[in-house]
Amino acid sequence: MDFPFDINALFPERISVLDQNLATGRKSSGRPDPQAQIATVIDELGKASAKAQKLPAPITSAAKLQSNRHHFYLLKEGESNGGRGVAVGFLKVGYKKLFLLDQRGAHVETEPLCVLDFYITENLQRHGYGLELFSYMLQHKRVEPEQMAYDRPSPKFLSFLGKHFELKNSVPQVNNFVVFDGFFRNKSAGQLRKVPPKKPEGEIKPYSLSEREAIREEQRALPWPFVRPAAPPLSPPLAPSSQFSRSLSVGSSPSHAPLRPAPASGAHPGHPQNSHVIENCRAKRTSSLNRSRLSFH
Repeated sequence: MDFPFDINALFPERISVLDQNLATGRKSSGRPDPQAQIATVIDELGKASAKAQKLPAPITSAAKLQSNRHHFYLLKEGESNGGRGVAVGFLKVGYKKLFLLDQRGAHVETEPLCVLDFYITENLQRHGYGLELFSYMLQHKRVEPEQMAYDRPSPKFLSFLGKHFELKNSVPQVNNFVVFDGFFRNKSAGQLRKVPPKKPEGEIKPYSLSEREAIREEQRALPWPFVRPAAPPLSPPLAPSSQFSRSLSVGSSPSHAPLRPAPASGAHPGHPQNSHVIENCRAKRTSSLNRSRLSFH
């Protein structure tokens, strides 16, 4: 893939390694890399890869590379395009936390190095460029092909792995990643962690003391009307000089009679609630006076 600018000036090495800074690791002519042109190369290669794999959208772009800790390996052919060079292809790798199934079907949690995207320009395929690029990545990362996971490999890529690295027997997975037999044999106990099976739901246990206390605190913090109303406070005793003190003392004992709520603040004697109390008191007082008069006759 050729571009209207000098590829050799952007990528001095035959294979350049870029990270999230879009830096090739070595600056040319002592000047900073023109990141706009580097981003253009990455974006165009990502679009070509998505088209070749029939994906709805590119999975490789300069913006995605800047937001992830991935490594982008770019292979160029410096003598082509009138000495300005062409981009032959790229390989993108990165570490991913995966939940995989081993040969026995047990769930395993691991974080391997993954091949996330791999593309060689169509007119330059079957010329050894893919093997050169992939082998360089293996040496750079110091990893074996069977120790890696492969994200949605195309049939061409699977054929490539089987032909050059004898990776043919894959372990079935429920996600889009493909791993092979040697993946689990060459992993240490620290790299593989078996996920415990999901516990069956047992009977519901009562709350602990700390949980009950937390629930009480939550109920206290709830706004009206979700909070339980507290018991109304007892009305203060009436002063002896009050006009109701004598009338309220007549009748049933306070221990058997239900408590009447205190009148609302700001209530006046003409309020309907106060009128009802006054009428009851007057009736009881009149009945008491009548019984007293009858006792004298």
